[in-house]
Amino acid sequence: MLYGLGTIAFGVKDQGFNFLLLIFYNQVIGLPAQAVGSAILVALLIDAFLDPVVGQISDNWRSRWGRRHPFMYAAAIPAALSYALLWTPPKWSTEGVLAYLIVTTIVIRSFITLYEIPSSALGAELTRDYDERTSLMSIRYFFGWLGGLGMALAALQIFLRPDATHPVGQLNPTGYLHYGMAAGLVILVAILVSTSGTHRFIARLSVPAAHKHTIGELAREMISTLSHRPFLVLLLTAFCNAAGQGLVQSLSLYVSTYFWGLGAAQISLFVFAGFVATILASVSATPLSRRIGKKTAAICCQLLALTFAALPILLRLLNLFPGNEERALLPILMVFTVLSTTFSIMTVILIASMMADVVEDSEKRTGRRSEGLFMAANAFVNKAVSGLGIFTASMMLAFVGFPDGASPGQVPADVIRNLGITYVPFLAVLYGAAALMMSRYSISRSSHEQTLRELAATKP
Repeated sequence: MLYGLGTIAFGVKDQGFNFLLLIFYNQVIGLPAQAVGSAILVALLIDAFLDPVVGQISDNWRSRWGRRHPFMYAAAIPAALSYALLWTPPKWSTEGVLAYLIVTTIVIRSFITLYEIPSSALGAELTRDYDERTSLMSIRYFFGWLGGLGMALAALQIFLRPDATHPVGQLNPTGYLHYGMAAGLVILVAILVSTSGTHRFIARLSVPAAHKHTIGELAREMISTLSHRPFLVLLLTAFCNAAGQGLVQSLSLYVSTYFWGLGAAQISLFVFAGFVATILASVSATPLSRRIGKKTAAICCQLLALTFAALPILLRLLNLFPGNEERALLPILMVFTVLSTTFSIMTVILIASMMADVVEDSEKRTGRRSEGLFMAANAFVNKAVSGLGIFTASMMLAFVGFPDGASPGQVPADVIRNLGITYVPFLAVLYGAAALMMSRYSISRSSHEQTLRELAATKP
């Protein structure tokens, strides 16, 4: 339980990036949407180089606090402080604020990486059992979504309140300032509680061989490990899935506010739908994978997530969905949100569990345990949810000509309709590609158990 609590920090940061960051810097601060998306993408590309480095260093780190905990402790204060600062940009020129956004985002991502990669690597070390790993990942993602949804609910119900100057709560800049401070505190507490709570496991975790690696050796080991075919298939699958989820989350406030015409109080109800979905996904992922296997379960969940995410917008475009003024609209949207979010979370849980199974498959080939390096790749993909999602969403907004600083009711109807027409095919391509690539994944329950037996036979 304490292990999973740390994921609250990642969930808070991720939900803020996906749910609030684009609309804050675009509609509140006034930066062009494509500029915000490009800034996030720059930070993501830089992070792409940092993730495997942290993973490789963590895999080979030797200390009295083990391989993972020194990095986790070190990340707590900088990650919390930088996240709070993200929501208080200075009143500089457009170029200055954009630079501030890029630098702050890079700092946040770097310190979240310093915590999240060693923490996620612990999961592959704590158990090697095929089904227990899915259960462990269910706990991690339960707390991740719980933390993110909890802060989203707090933002909508407590911080982003309308006032005389800002009748739409989502566009109130003071609310974002207070939200950032509260979220930073939650990140700090979550990291410290989880890290200190798992400190007692250090003695039974794997210890790397005492060997001083040169930079060249580390680079060759990284290339050899990351070229493992099951890993590459899973990485590409997770990448497309993350981009699709990021698109859904980054446009959720736009779709809710402008497409469906909902207010802050109504939108906050979707957070409760997210809580329900988190619970359903956490208790369903392990039984489903135990019954039909992780790969088949992940493909089914992927396609169902796509269906329930896209169907309401598609039906509205075909004039087959309740109008914005009809009372039936909100409860029907709630049902679709619960279903799409449930299957989306289950997909991510199963992908993370399969990534843990790659560790032993790779160990059989290389003789090295590389939990940190593999989880670094998975962490990067999870962060791509926000980076690629915001970038794709911002380009889509620019493509349909969505105005900056627009109030609900002031956006032309054809712009809103074109947003829906563009959104559905994009989502179908991303989720469909993820399901197709997932079909190429080769590790099954039987092959994993055979690998464990072979590795056990080689141990002295």
